[in-house]
Amino acid sequence: MESSILMLDERTDKATKQMLQKVVERKRKFDAFKFRHLTVLWLTVFLAFSYIYFLYKTIAIPYSYSFAAMFSAYVDNSLNLYAFVVIGGLFGLMNLLKQKKDKAEKEYHALRCEIIDKSKDLWKPKDAWKNRHLVFEMMKKNYDINLYHENK
Repeated sequence: MESSILMLDERTDKATKQMLQKVVERKRKFDAFKFRHLTVLWLTVFLAFSYIYFLYKTIAIPYSYSFAAMFSAYVDNSLNLYAFVVIGGLFGLMNLLKQKKDKAEKEYHALRCEIIDKSKDLWKPKDAWKNRHLVFEMMKKNYDINLYHENK
């Protein structure tokens, strides 16, 4: 469990600490998928642009007089097949990571909203209710998790 969550001794009970820990874990999972998706997205864009530029310089310009000559030159070079497969694979990986990122975001947002909805039950005693803003501020400052509002 995170040290800053463990230090919330009198402000929260064990169940609340566990919920806060889970929301931190889901936020980290979401951030990891977000970073991976963005990295693969830009890699795919860069490689696709480079491949199109390569095709333009090596096939389109020298063989522009005939489509049949362009097609023949394209098929003759096996590098084109490998590049096409790699870029297609990266595109598929990008879409898979997007789906995983969206799922992780949905899970994170659902748990965060559940904590917000149940905050009256989680901080029931009056003194705990008065100190809950300290927990919310700590979560915002340390983990960038907003527990004040349900909107992102």
